[in-house]
Amino acid sequence: MKQNLPIQLDFEVDKLTNSIENATTGEIFHTEITKVTAKQNRQINKADWLLDWHLELKEKNRDIYKLTTLHNPTVIHGLISISDNHDHIL
Repeated sequence: MKQNLPIQLDFEVDKLTNSIENATTGEIFHTEITKVTAKQNRQINKADWLLDWHLELKEKNRDIYKLTTLHNPTVIHGLISISDNHDHIL
């Protein structure tokens, strides 16, 4: 039987918010979640992320979404990859 090993995360969630918030000043920014298009993949700098998002973008069965502020949509604050496997979302 396969043993489940604990997943080690290298970040801490201090609180959940409905938008991007500057942790130092408390300033809240209106945010937007949008699908990343092939044309926008140049916005993703490989050195900024632990995951190679360019490989993720090449996967045909995956959609990548980015978290940005409304006033500065070229700065990506977060990314997520979603796969629809028909009986579940991964």
